[in-house]
Amino acid sequence: MKLEEYRIRCGWSQNVMARQAGIDASTVGKALRGETISITTADKLATAISKKLGQPIHFSEIEGLNV
Repeated sequence: MKLEEYRIRCGWSQNVMARQAGIDASTVGKALRGETISITTADKLATAISKKLGQPIHFSEIEGLNV
């Protein structure tokens, strides 16, 4: 599943996703556009998604995430 699909599944706007992951909203935008992000950022996104969905998600499972 792509990051955008996870975002929608969680019911989050880009700003809420950023807040839940503890990162800047512009960084979420970069990730959604397929731009390169750090492993730390990717891990924060995956952790936030995991908590919301109640299941473990590793950043390597997020399709199109460019780390």
